[in-house]
Amino acid sequence: MNVIYTSSVRAIATQITLMSLCLFACSHLHAETIDVYFGSAGKNSEGIYHSTLNTDTGKLSKATQAHDITAAKFITTSPDNQYLYAVATQKAPDEPVVAAYKIEKNGELALLNKTPVGDSSGTHISVHPNNRFLITAQYGGNSVALFPIEEEGRVGERAQLFEHKGGSGVVPSRQQKPHPHWVGFSPDERFAFAPDLGKDEIVIYKVNRKKNTLKKHGAAQAIAGGGPRHMRFSVDGKFIYLLNELTLSVTTFAYDAKKGKASPLTTVATLSEATKAKEGFNSASEILVHPNGKFVFTGNRGHDSISAFRANPETGELALIEVEAIRGSWPRSISMDPSGRWLLAAGARSNTISVFGINQETGELTFQTGGVINVPEPITIAFGRTQKAE
Repeated sequence: MNVIYTSSVRAIATQITLMSLCLFACSHLHAETIDVYFGSAGKNSEGIYHSTLNTDTGKLSKATQAHDITAAKFITTSPDNQYLYAVATQKAPDEPVVAAYKIEKNGELALLNKTPVGDSSGTHISVHPNNRFLITAQYGGNSVALFPIEEEGRVGERAQLFEHKGGSGVVPSRQQKPHPHWVGFSPDERFAFAPDLGKDEIVIYKVNRKKNTLKKHGAAQAIAGGGPRHMRFSVDGKFIYLLNELTLSVTTFAYDAKKGKASPLTTVATLSEATKAKEGFNSASEILVHPNGKFVFTGNRGHDSISAFRANPETGELALIEVEAIRGSWPRSISMDPSGRWLLAAGARSNTISVFGINQETGELTFQTGGVINVPEPITIAFGRTQKAE
């Protein structure tokens, strides 16, 4: 009996081992990678870099140069992930441009064309969901510009330029004049938004989807001296989360989609006053909303950290979950992969990209040991196509 029993146990154990090996192999057969692009700016940077993120392990491949362009201030991909667009500075002649690239099957970039901005260098860029035009924000030029997207992804000559007027003056060194810092669209594609750090406002434009043009619509008042930088909509479109660069805080707005109006509700700090005083100079950089709508994340430069919040789906109010160190310096940009499993932080002064796993139930971040790669002076991150891992 003992011999028979032992043989049975061994047989079962063998089957379990084979099943485990099969599951392991199958999981890796179905693993995916997603293209990731990093825009950089500085003396040691070489434009735009490319890497791939393993969506199963959270590891990044070594970054390689994708295109040599000076000061890629912000990059974004088209809604169909066929093209990448950048607000940057080109060499010879030295001027601000919008650059268009075709994303090849292997993730490499093929330059399509470059169009002069006709103003100071851009700080942000966003493609309308219809993929027929894009808009840019010029921090130094106090303006928002619109460019048509032509056939095969090329960017056309500038079609509109809107100059913002006046500054709040609350923080004299930063708010004597307008400084548009971000541009984007409402979930229903009917309105465009431009948080203006100098005005302490979100400037709102109405989109003409037949003509692919913008028209000034109104503004939403932010907190005095807050310095609006970037914003995101809640997943259901009921709220706007506005990141205030100067006060390192997030203001929640109730959003009226029919009227294109936003009303401030509550404001929460990303760092405590004691922490800010201890660290010295601090500055908020980027804000993200998790695809499940439960969590909001912000980047803190100086403190070199990410603040994670839980979002109340009924009121839009945010509650701080944790503050996580990025293991790098000066997180100018943070970004999430489309699944919301991984968060990447770009350390502009440490020349690093670090990866964090996101707990889907709690919103807590876990640093991925060995997941850091080097990129010279990275300041912006964009995700591209997802592909089967080899």
